[in-house]
Amino acid sequence: MLNKLWLGFFLAAAAAASYRWLVIGDAEVFRQIVVSLFDMARVSVEVMVLLFGTLTLWLGFLRIAESAGLVEKLATLLGPLFARLMPEVPRGHPAIGLITLNFAANGLGLDNAATPIGLRAMRELQTLNPKPDTATNAQILFLVLNASSLTLLPVTLFMFRAQQGAADPTLVFLPILLATSASTIAGLLAVALCQRLKLYDPVSLAWLGGAALLLGGFMALLASMSAAAIASLSSLMGNLMLFGILLAFLIIGAYKRVPVYETFIAGAKEGFDVAKSLLPYLVAMLCAVGVLRASGALDIVLDGIRWLAHAAGWDTRFVDALPTALVKPFSGSAARAMMLETMTHFGVDSFPALLAAIMQGSTETTFYVLAVYFGSVGILRARHAVGCALIADLAGVLASIAVCYWFFG
Repeated sequence: MLNKLWLGFFLAAAAAASYRWLVIGDAEVFRQIVVSLFDMARVSVEVMVLLFGTLTLWLGFLRIAESAGLVEKLATLLGPLFARLMPEVPRGHPAIGLITLNFAANGLGLDNAATPIGLRAMRELQTLNPKPDTATNAQILFLVLNASSLTLLPVTLFMFRAQQGAADPTLVFLPILLATSASTIAGLLAVALCQRLKLYDPVSLAWLGGAALLLGGFMALLASMSAAAIASLSSLMGNLMLFGILLAFLIIGAYKRVPVYETFIAGAKEGFDVAKSLLPYLVAMLCAVGVLRASGALDIVLDGIRWLAHAAGWDTRFVDALPTALVKPFSGSAARAMMLETMTHFGVDSFPALLAAIMQGSTETTFYVLAVYFGSVGILRARHAVGCALIADLAGVLASIAVCYWFFG
């Protein structure tokens, strides 16, 4: 799948560039493609520099938690649920605790913490893989749920809106929560259908139903709070939770007589080794994305969508926000740039800007996640991971559009 997808990016770019050259007469397109190709190679290295520090830090703390037995206890607690969702993973396996920590970090909007935890979880799942170059069912489910981007506290988006001068930076909080929930549910159902998971099992229903009730209660609480109070709570919860987790790792580790400094160094060394193995995968994926963008293929798609929407008699305001959605599966930084550009051009509280922010918070950089997570363990055959992740992305985009019209008309 990845072989065909990667080749398809270049073929689509070649077709779009040929159209711009032969039909429009834009001979500069090929120079732009070549420049983008080398720019993305440079960006890949810059991303790696950031990942080195982040992975080294977080895998060091995770080694302390693992040595203190925290990951094992968390895995035991969630064993009944994951026995249904990931039947090939033994109960109490360290991967389950790491997966839970990864989901918690994603939910709090702590991307820098979530990625190294997720990579550690993927490496643990790889120890159970009978075919090292082919993704297992458990790895696919884990990746798709990551790609669905369930985010309860999108603090970073609030910050971007505040920087752009929004009167109420948290205005998009509830719309994002609804849209990202739709994305996650769609991803889970898609994987469950492909893998024939029994979500109607009483244990699965109890856990998932409980999570739904908790989410609903959280939304009801926030609905009764002022915008300023929500922003304050979001910032406090995210940062307090992050520092609290790290402090708990250290205190419990010390109580269990774990040599915390030496253990941190051992984990940090592993983070360094993981980071340096990612570069070839990042270069391959980001260069393909850069060529696709520079060729104008995305602009052609956007114009086609606008024409179809107009022909159907639909409101076309949503089309102005679609660049964020179209590039988000490929590049988080590109989608962020598209969102900020939309805010600048139309106004931070305009309909397109609000929709772009909701889309940014409801979907994930699917192909980046695919390259990083599968690349870290050398997986080349993704099976149904790409299809299920893209279903989650599509659900997030459609839900974003529906929710934005519902909230902001």
